[in-house]
Amino acid sequence: MFSRNARGLLDFLMASLCLWTAYHHTPAGALVRRASAWAFNTRSTARPLLAYYDGVSSTGVTTSALVPEVPLVRPISEAGALAYGTHLALKGLQPKAQKPALALAAELGLSSEALLDAAKGPVTARKLLETLEGEFPSEEARLTAVFAGRIPARYALERVSAEGGSPTLEQLARQLPPGFEDAQVAANQALALTTAFGLAWPVPENTRVASPFGYRVHPTLGYRKLHTGVDLSVPQGTQVHVVDDGVVRRASEDSVNGRVLIIDHGRGVSTAYCHNSELLVKVGQRVKRGELIAHSGNTGRSTGPHLHYQLELASQPVDPLRFRRGSLPVAAGSRP
Repeated sequence: MFSRNARGLLDFLMASLCLWTAYHHTPAGALVRRASAWAFNTRSTARPLLAYYDGVSSTGVTTSALVPEVPLVRPISEAGALAYGTHLALKGLQPKAQKPALALAAELGLSSEALLDAAKGPVTARKLLETLEGEFPSEEARLTAVFAGRIPARYALERVSAEGGSPTLEQLARQLPPGFEDAQVAANQALALTTAFGLAWPVPENTRVASPFGYRVHPTLGYRKLHTGVDLSVPQGTQVHVVDDGVVRRASEDSVNGRVLIIDHGRGVSTAYCHNSELLVKVGQRVKRGELIAHSGNTGRSTGPHLHYQLELASQPVDPLRFRRGSLPVAAGSRP
């Protein structure tokens, strides 16, 4: 009887310990604690959900479908970036969803096959966009025309103008007839890729990449895990500059990312800067391209001074080096 009671007590204690651990040390537990704090109007002690992951993304997978065959050498102009973004977004579509763009290219005397070609595609896309510029002055309207067709895009543009609205993708999409959902998604992807191609670099261009994006054996956890950004080898206190205009969405500290900033650049593009020694901007603050936002450091889960820089499209981490003008020197061996 005694042993049975003792075993029952032990099981109860172990179950309680598991529940306590889940409540205090898992993302699900953090979500429950934050929800409870909101419901009872109290202060939550839960860490930010992003702190439970390596890097700042809430996912451990990349979106290769979102960025198909991104070139290692990025375009050098805004028009070139828009052309690359358009070409890549088009290649990511199913054949049926590609038909409006291919038909439009043929209508304007351009090769539809070249539009999908890895080498000729960006040049052909640029010609296509330039041809449409007179009829559709804004980027958003031109992209709507490319992915939905000229007639639906013209109809949507006229409706938006009649209502006194701005021809944003969101407004134009609301005026498109049913069945053009893929066109809206593709246009948004094209703008996100265009923005990513235009980003600057947070530290000097020749900074050594101590650990690239991709799967690796984690230097402190000891098992294979996706590294959701690039580790840039800089001394502690190095100036960190924001890579484009944006709004600060997070400026805080946790045990994984250290002192971390997340900047929202719009169009589904955000960047993160981790392990800083000092943060110089606050949540909600608008920042301008090239503005000093932090000093690098060695805070959080780090084995040496460096900056973890992360690029996300549609909340999914992608390799920032794929959007650079050229490849940067990558070190063999040491990975902070």
